[in-house]
Amino acid sequence: MSRMHKSRRGSSGSKRPLLEKNPDWVQQSPAEVMDLVAKLAGEDMSMAKIGLVLRDQYAIPDVRLATGKSMKQIFAAKGLTTELPEDLASLMKKAVELNNHLKNNRRDLHNRHGLQLMESKIRRLVKYYKAEGLLPSNWKYSLATAALQVE
Repeated sequence: MSRMHKSRRGSSGSKRPLLEKNPDWVQQSPAEVMDLVAKLAGEDMSMAKIGLVLRDQYAIPDVRLATGKSMKQIFAAKGLTTELPEDLASLMKKAVELNNHLKNNRRDLHNRHGLQLMESKIRRLVKYYKAEGLLPSNWKYSLATAALQVE
């Protein structure tokens, strides 16, 4: 691959503008934004989905600028935390779905390798969350437990 192609590969999509304060056109108060986040979380939306809904339907470009808190801090303040961190739970869900696919398609070597890479990423995240104290030290990952915890 030539140098020209390598440099282009990493720049896909647009970049979010650097904002240091909440835009003037945002009409909601910080309390209203936190209530919206709690309401949307009650509808079983992920943090990423909540961010998209706030941006597209309520014209709130950034929760942190609007409230002074991250979405994770708002979840903790409202008592909406889950037993597993969201990124770990979504990776486990993908791994379970990919494993089900591989049961029906045994010769799909490309996705088998993808499952190995995904499980490696899960193990690294588990190690990090154990060190941070977000997971108990005796918690172990396996596809069987992942299938039970994610669904």
